[in-house]
Amino acid sequence: MPQTLPRLGFSVGDLAGIGPEVIYKTLLDERLLKICTPVIYGTATALFDDFPTPADTEHLQFRQLRDAADIAPGRLNAVTCWDEDFALAPGQPSPATGAAARESLLCAARDLKAGKLDGIVTAPISKDNTQSDNFRYPGHTEFLTSFFEAPESLMFLVDEDAGLRIATVTGHVPLKDVPAKLTAELLRTKITLLLKSLKNDFGILKPRIAVLGLNPHAGENGLLGKEEGDIVTPVIQQFAHDGHLVVGPFPADGYFGTQQFRQFDATLALYHDQGLIPFKLMAFERGVNFTAGLPVVRTSPDHGTAYGLAGQYKADESSFRAAVYLACDIWKQRWEDAQPRSAR
Repeated sequence: MPQTLPRLGFSVGDLAGIGPEVIYKTLLDERLLKICTPVIYGTATALFDDFPTPADTEHLQFRQLRDAADIAPGRLNAVTCWDEDFALAPGQPSPATGAAARESLLCAARDLKAGKLDGIVTAPISKDNTQSDNFRYPGHTEFLTSFFEAPESLMFLVDEDAGLRIATVTGHVPLKDVPAKLTAELLRTKITLLLKSLKNDFGILKPRIAVLGLNPHAGENGLLGKEEGDIVTPVIQQFAHDGHLVVGPFPADGYFGTQQFRQFDATLALYHDQGLIPFKLMAFERGVNFTAGLPVVRTSPDHGTAYGLAGQYKADESSFRAAVYLACDIWKQRWEDAQPRSAR
């Protein structure tokens, strides 16, 4: 077993959304300190002192730090990312809340790269409100892929309790651009990343992967589209020829409608909504977004900022808590794989 617990940085997301609330509710469970050392990236006073909690809710105590090198195991730690005061206005995003979300994420990413953290869990941002002259990314996934200089990454939605894992070939791109981006090279890269992640991050020695088709009825033998015959099927056949359990392409509607996904360790969707709509229908309250293919561990809840729910203390923290658990599990899996066989 690891001699120390993973140090997990929590970026706070857009302060006008439910990020601070789901973090707060997750941290109320003291058992969390038995599996990780949480490090909040933001001023705890600004985030939680005036938090709209019920009168009988426990008040959390944080160690406020300037440097993550000083974090203490067994305690709630918070690293100062900004000095100005924030008057939280739930449900009212502003340039200030977007800037705070950027700074929290950047500080956590820098500390992760410097080895002061073992992983990060990111609370939801508004992709539009977070943009700035020096931050032009469609989302966390694209930023972290660039920041950690990974050649590629994989958006991977996970519900471990249900054994549901869905990855996507293309992510935050307009639907009209998907066919042009869907190349044999990209598909090979994503399948390779998925196979590697299932082995290294989830401990599945011989993963079974299903690949979905792009078009209705997976193209209907070319009648409804040629991408399956020209691109998808040849790539799948090559992986099968090399000894991998990769099959498809499956028509997405029938595949999920008949619950065929239960026969596989993971499903590879070809575009964002093809994978995320069925995933969120089945696992919205407990699903986790994991970025596979990075040299570091990053997870997040599978929901957005939910501005309309902010400030009411009604947000469900289950997905954020699941993201923390999954980050711990993946870190442990990677740590154990890195040990000499004689030490296991």
